[in-house]
Amino acid sequence: MASSHKKYQTLMSNTLLFAISNFSSKLLSFFIRPYLSYALDTPDIMGVSSLLQQATNLLIPVVSLGVAYAVIRFGLDKSINKDSVFVNGAATIGVGFCILLLAMPLVRLIPNAAEYLPFLYLCVLASCLRTLCTQFIRSRLLNRLVALDGVLTTLSLLIYYLVFLTVFKMGATGFLLANAMADLTSMVFVFFAGKCYQYFDVKAFDLPLWKDMLRYCLPMIPASISFWIINASDMFFVQALCEGYQGRTGNHWVGLLSAGYFLPQVITILGTIFYEAWQLSAVTEEADRQVFFSKVFRIYASVMFCGVAGIILLCQPMMRIFKASYFEAWTFVPFLTLCSLCTCLNQFLNSIYVVYKRSTGSLVTMLCGAVVNLILNYLFIQWFGPWGVTPASFISLMLVFILRAYSTRGLLDMDFHPAWLLLNLALVLGEIWFMFSVEHWALPVVAITAAVCALNLREIFSMLDKLLGRFLKKSR
Repeated sequence: MASSHKKYQTLMSNTLLFAISNFSSKLLSFFIRPYLSYALDTPDIMGVSSLLQQATNLLIPVVSLGVAYAVIRFGLDKSINKDSVFVNGAATIGVGFCILLLAMPLVRLIPNAAEYLPFLYLCVLASCLRTLCTQFIRSRLLNRLVALDGVLTTLSLLIYYLVFLTVFKMGATGFLLANAMADLTSMVFVFFAGKCYQYFDVKAFDLPLWKDMLRYCLPMIPASISFWIINASDMFFVQALCEGYQGRTGNHWVGLLSAGYFLPQVITILGTIFYEAWQLSAVTEEADRQVFFSKVFRIYASVMFCGVAGIILLCQPMMRIFKASYFEAWTFVPFLTLCSLCTCLNQFLNSIYVVYKRSTGSLVTMLCGAVVNLILNYLFIQWFGPWGVTPASFISLMLVFILRAYSTRGLLDMDFHPAWLLLNLALVLGEIWFMFSVEHWALPVVAITAAVCALNLREIFSMLDKLLGRFLKKSR
């Protein structure tokens, strides 16, 4: 019984560590987007910057060959030489970047990429190297250093934004340069503070291990691209299909869509903090996994649903933080918030594939979602204008969740409490309907938000009492 309590305490301790240590960085990153609405001046410039950032996000898994997933999974395996894991990861990125250089004529075809090509390449390389180092120190369970790096990276990003955007007013070029420099700063810090250099021994390159790592991570590339299609291709669809819609440019609508991600980022931040701790517990805690995963999922989903209902309620007043020309972006927020919820829950289920090294499951489910998303993006934009991409992404991510819930049952038979999930989802969808369809929506939306919280808070408190009661008694 003691060991059962211990694994929950470990998960909560790691989660609290990441939450407390990352609070300043996450809070700062949360307010960076409103700052960008002033620094980048117009939604059009914000749109170009966002498209370039998403192009970078598309190229990163291709260049790294998804090796970051293998670095942390194989690095957590105590029987494998960590020197070989780190060197194999670095070699993979080196090969991938050489391929990217050869593919430059194709990269130039990405919208807006040709004009910013050197900065785009620098962003990709810096991000890959930073991810390699941070995932490697995670695999060594240097959690405090990971949290410290998060603070450093966000502070340095803000400083670089102030220099390149506010002082030198470099626009989209400054946006890319600031992101690249922040990643390079983080990489150098982690490389030395985490003593990664001690593991960088060229002679440690292990070809059989490299093949195993590639066999594990290569399916992650199309999975990552599929994830990108669901979450980021929206911007490219909007730019291409909404040019001239209501007398505005495609880049203008992309800028509003990008600003709309501001509030859903709260859900993403919560999910990121939790997942940093969860991926360690998911792999290392082996006893009673079925019960462990089921209980943690119930608490996690409860917190997320309460957050989603609250964000939808507050989306209009909170968008007033932005420059006035961005206020209309609130109309993208409700379904984007649901997308963030689905992304976090899908990430939780992906941890099952990670535990059992079944990366093809991640690939197949994300690929199905991506295909559906491409079709729905085109159709919904025709019917609903630029707003159509957000319900299209939500439906696609819901499909991924359903497929993963079904396919993981052969690996780990979790209890999802489907009736409870459906009731929560129905309430949130009702909240969105009132907000868009009823002139005096405040009262019914507040009532629904209260209902969602009432449905979940009791669950949260009762389970926290069971899981943490022993821990809290010890601390008194």
